[in-house]
Amino acid sequence: MRSGYDSERSAGLPHGGNGLRRAPREITGRMVLFCLLGFFAVVFAVNGVMIHEALSTFGGVETDSAYQAGRKYEEDVAMARAQDARQWHVDAGVESMPDGTARVDILARDAAGQPLANLDAAAKLERPTDSRLDRPVTVTESAAGRFRGNVEDLPAGQWDLVIELSRHGDRLFRSVSRIVLK
Repeated sequence: MRSGYDSERSAGLPHGGNGLRRAPREITGRMVLFCLLGFFAVVFAVNGVMIHEALSTFGGVETDSAYQAGRKYEEDVAMARAQDARQWHVDAGVESMPDGTARVDILARDAAGQPLANLDAAAKLERPTDSRLDRPVTVTESAAGRFRGNVEDLPAGQWDLVIELSRHGDRLFRSVSRIVLK
């Protein structure tokens, strides 16, 4: 024979107490309004945080105008072919110093291996992930075809060394090399 307690349990009634079931909470218009307002407040707050983080960590656009870059493409191809035809050999190195500076050495030679003279050199260390960290390098010619420059407070990591050689304002050579500083 079953007791009254067993029949309450089998009917899904709560254990203990007087065995009375609580009435379900009534859904009112006010409750729905507060739930919707709370939901959208959370969505807007998360979106605000994500937008702030995206804008504060974006280092810049690689190309300001894709249209202008496309128009300049043929010019860049012609310059690259002319550069290849010269068969110049440009060797560059970046050495980290203990005091946090880095020394950039560039050696430019013609196809016969002779140092190139009367050139203007420009160098820049670009951070691949954040253009705000790019550092120009002031290089000076120490001998024919040999250039040297220093950069202060250069953090370790990956960098792109951009070298441009020109004569009388006409760019004759450009290279981009990925380097890792430790």
